[in-house]
Amino acid sequence: QMIADRVRIETPYPCPPTLLVDKLTELKSQLPEANRASVGFPGLVRSGRVLNIPSLSRLEYGGPRDEAMANMWHNYDLATALADAFGIPVKVANDADVQGCAVVEGTGFEFVMTLGTGCGTAVFHEGQLLPHMELSHAPSGFGGDFDDYIGNATRKEIGNKRWRKRVGKAMKTFDDFLFFDRIYIGGGNAKHLNVTDLGPKAKIVANTAGILGGIRIWDMER
Repeated sequence: QMIADRVRIETPYPCPPTLLVDKLTELKSQLPEANRASVGFPGLVRSGRVLNIPSLSRLEYGGPRDEAMANMWHNYDLATALADAFGIPVKVANDADVQGCAVVEGTGFEFVMTLGTGCGTAVFHEGQLLPHMELSHAPSGFGGDFDDYIGNATRKEIGNKRWRKRVGKAMKTFDDFLFFDRIYIGGGNAKHLNVTDLGPKAKIVANTAGILGGIRIWDMER
């Protein structure tokens, strides 16, 4: 049960690590007191450290990669910085990992795919979150990586009908090398899909699942 309404703020650009910490601290001040916090981050995170974050490694939204900004983020210990700022323990994980923690059933090999600006992925085995891999950066086999192939810019360019077919092809490609038992599809663009087109392994999940996942990840991350 939610005890407070969601608080939203726009992502600033450019956004170096210290500015993000300041913005999240400002957001936290508008929420009730907590004993611990979880942060879903749109990049590759391991043990609370940022290894890669394409969306913030640029000076403007959608702009080219900026090497100086990318270097600021590389290996940045975001979990420790936020824990110091918040005064409570903080877990930072990839946003698809966090959302997946809320929706997986906990049996077999389960795959989570989030559709938004790009394509997020998370993998679970017997209810345990496995170390994050940026599977969406792999070549799609259809030109470009999966972020390009089924990202939001492509959806806007080719339209929802053709984009839905691409999502189906991407799902099959992932299944061909992951052999997952179930796939959960979330993110802001999941609403453009027809669940009847996705096959028996697929389930569309609410984009708000990340809130519950932020609770469950404390018990599910290895």
